[in-house]
Amino acid sequence: MRNSQNITFSRSDSITTSEETTWSLPGAIVGFVAWLLALSIPFMLYGSNTLFLFLYTWPFFLALMPVSVVVGIALHSLANGKLIFSAIITALVVVAMFGALFMWLMG
Repeated sequence: MRNSQNITFSRSDSITTSEETTWSLPGAIVGFVAWLLALSIPFMLYGSNTLFLFLYTWPFFLALMPVSVVVGIALHSLANGKLIFSAIITALVVVAMFGALFMWLMG
C-alpha cells in the first residue's frame, strides 16, 4: 500500500521561471572575427615582413584562436546577448591579447 497522496497542481500554483540562455554561436563568430581582425593588424603595420615573424611564431598566434572564441562566447553571454556591445568588447580584449603576445615576442 502506498503512503502518499495524489497532489495536482494547476498552472497558477506551479512556479514558472523564464530563463532564456543566450545562444553561443553569435559570440563564437564574434570571437573568430575578432581573432582575424587582430591577426591582420601586424600585416597592416609592418607589411609583408610580418610573415617572417609568423614563420616561427605561428603556434602562439594559432593558440589564441580558441581563446578568442571562448572570450567571445563568454562576453556575449555576460552582455545578455547584446551583439554590438559584445562585439566591441570582444574585439578590444582580443586585440589586447594579440598586442601583449606580439610585444612579448618582439621584445
